[in-house]
Amino acid sequence: MFFEFTVQPGFNFVKSFGEKFNIPVFKNSLKIPDDLGEGYIKMIDIEPGFKLVLHHYTLKQDLHLKRHSPEESTEVISIVFNSNETPTGLAADRENAIQFLKNNGSSIQIASTALGTETFFPAYSEVYFGVIGIRRQVLLSLLRIDQVSGPLETILFGNTMFFYHEKMNPEVQRILKQISEINDQNKLSDLYYGIKAHELIYLLFDKLLDRGIEKQSPVNKADIDKLYVIRTAVLADLSQPPQLNALAKFAGMSETKMKQLFKQTFGDTIYNYYQNERMQEAGFLLKHAGYSVSETGYRLGFSNLSHFARLFEKHYGITPKKYTVVG
Repeated sequence: MFFEFTVQPGFNFVKSFGEKFNIPVFKNSLKIPDDLGEGYIKMIDIEPGFKLVLHHYTLKQDLHLKRHSPEESTEVISIVFNSNETPTGLAADRENAIQFLKNNGSSIQIASTALGTETFFPAYSEVYFGVIGIRRQVLLSLLRIDQVSGPLETILFGNTMFFYHEKMNPEVQRILKQISEINDQNKLSDLYYGIKAHELIYLLFDKLLDRGIEKQSPVNKADIDKLYVIRTAVLADLSQPPQLNALAKFAGMSETKMKQLFKQTFGDTIYNYYQNERMQEAGFLLKHAGYSVSETGYRLGFSNLSHFARLFEKHYGITPKKYTVVG
């Protein structure tokens, strides 16, 4: 399934998606038909200039969403909360489960709608996918911050395209699931949607405030594509530390620009990002893929298991052995 669209004034994603795939829409909501899978897509008007579109479905085909850049500039900011659950039964196949985790890690993307983006969802994966579209002035009034710098200054007042990537923490994932289970027959459902949408905004911008005050560089679609090539290369083999000169050459970007834009976009240096993902995969291997502590350490390139255990405990606050038995 392929759906391409352009966000413009008056654009309604649910209505356009329904027209594309001949699915009826009722009150800005549609139910995925049985021949395509199960689930729904719905749009909620939180307030003027602040919309929330929710996707909760499991499809029988891969889904490719492509958002084109509008011809005219827009003050709308797009915030995408992308959370995938591992397909049922996949964890039994450890290698496939690991690859799925790498390719479909949960994330939050904050971008100007002037920037085209693409999102892929594999068939038979349960998707919790939320998109907030919010005008700058509305966001500014919500945040109530007198002085801003770094990413927030670019998001709220910048005149160039921007793109930021945040890891999705369990609290955000929990809220997405809560929103997906709201009973629309409840007379206070609109109030609940609003509360949860504001909570998502709070959790995201609380993280962005930690990124510092460094001056932000403009990015374009080509830069972002290269950064994701770099990120994919880093994640391809977590047993090997990233070689910066090789990564820069591979992506066709200077090493200086690569390091600066990677940290700006993903919120950390390439090496720190690699180490964090290394520990995230260690946790997955121990808890969900059935690996032992030694198997996990050696798989991730640690020749010294004591060193692996120290890094793991620093990251999770618990030893690898205890982590495997904690619920």
